Amino acid sequence: MRLSTRIALVVGLVVPLLVAASGWLLVTLVAKDLRTQADQRLTERAQSVAVAARGVLRASSHGRPRAEQARRQKLFTAALDVGVRLTGPGGTVLDGPQPDVSVPLPARSGRPGTVRAHGDSWRVLAVPVTGGGAGARGMLWLFSPDTAREAQIGLVRRRVLTVALLAAVPAGAAAWLLAARAARPLRRLQQATSGLDPHTSVARLDHLPTRITEVDDLARTLQTFLARYDEQATRTAEALAAARSFSAAASHELRTPLMSMQTNLDILDAFQDLDPTDRAETVDDLRREHARLLGLLVMLRALGQGDLVEADAFELIDLAELADEAAADARRRNPAAEVTVDSSPGLTIHGWRPGLRSLMDNLVTNALVHGRPAAGGAGQARISLHAAGPTDHPGESRTPTAARHVVLCVDDRGPGIPPERREVVFQRFHRGQDSPGSGLGLTLVAQQAALHRARLRVLDGPGGRGARFEVAFPAATPDGPRPAQLPAHRDWLADPVERPQGFHKELL
Repeated sequence: MRLSTRIALVVGLVVPLLVAASGWLLVTLVAKDLRTQADQRLTERAQSVAVAARGVLRASSHGRPRAEQARRQKLFTAALDVGVRLTGPGGTVLDGPQPDVSVPLPARSGRPGTVRAHGDSWRVLAVPVTGGGAGARGMLWLFSPDTAREAQIGLVRRRVLTVALLAAVPAGAAAWLLAARAARPLRRLQQATSGLDPHTSVARLDHLPTRITEVDDLARTLQTFLARYDEQATRTAEALAAARSFSAAASHELRTPLMSMQTNLDILDAFQDLDPTDRAETVDDLRREHARLLGLLVMLRALGQGDLVEADAFELIDLAELADEAAADARRRNPAAEVTVDSSPGLTIHGWRPGLRSLMDNLVTNALVHGRPAAGGAGQARISLHAAGPTDHPGESRTPTAARHVVLCVDDRGPGIPPERREVVFQRFHRGQDSPGSGLGLTLVAQQAALHRARLRVLDGPGGRGARFEVAFPAATPDGPRPAQLPAHRDWLADPVERPQGFHKELL
């Protein structure tokens, strides 16, 4: 059933009910007004009739029949159109419309009341009268029939009922016409949306404001729904692309170490009497290749998770606490290494905890592996955290409450990285000579920096010695706003040739 038809039916039912309710109220008010008028007329008439009634009582008490007869005639003349009944020592005098004498009448009340008998009703007023001086006492009743008033009220009731019944059809028709006209913007919106198919067309709802709140709200809801559909479709496509990239990268990068492991296994199988030194070297190669394969799979998995993480996984994180955890784990894995942390509490950002931890772990691992002193010895890594304002000049106050960024620095004591190679190190599968890693550690760092809208730079270490990896995160407070949205396009598992370099240095 169309909306206009529903509205017409509702109006066709509601309007008669409203008319009937209004009529009932009108009848009640009219009846009250008529009763008030009758009571007022009865009270005014009682003033003149009471004078004549006192004359009748005086004449009766003095035993003057001729005078009493004249007074009674005067009493009936004063009553006019109201009924009158006077009781006294000499009996009862009555005239005009009134109930039977057997009907009980109200005692003295001072206000008109209602008396009903045999289907008729009267408004009655009781007035005590005295014959004057020590004269006789009596009671005067005045009666006003309700017949005319009931007739008027009945007429009003019938007219109200007639109007209610006659109003149903034209009210429904008028409502249908107006509703059909008012529903035109809704029909146009329905026609505009019926042709949209997100599967086959990129066309989306183009809605012009109609100044009808419900229609405009519905259009905005549909536009939001389609935008979310597009976003989810894009994320689904990216997830499929990430899965394909993961498969391609894994098959390409795992081929060489797997072939090397196969060769070593063949050697161990073919030469059962292999020299113990050669056997130990071959087993060592197998362990290294196994560790490399495992690290490669872990890194590829981490890159895939970073490409697919959603904004609701972000939370308020204390970077100083996370740095302490990363340093403690690095010391457990490398007991001979020297890992120090220099930070202060209260350095918080909105971030993805697993991704930030992976970023720190890879920077520390990179510093320990590639940042060994030239003279040899254990690796050294220094993690430092500080707050920075819009500009970070020497001597500037770095208070967390006034900070706009939280800067993470990881320093090593190695040979450093030449300026011309500071972008290349973030490329996927880039490995230095004799590097035991997978070539994905710093790529994962660049991915997490972009994911958290941070600035990532490679600088000279303190005093020009070694290398410094600096990541500047937007600072956050416990009641501060969360990031508006994640980067729209994330494809870190895709071919790096398709992505321009310098991506990791942008401050988003």
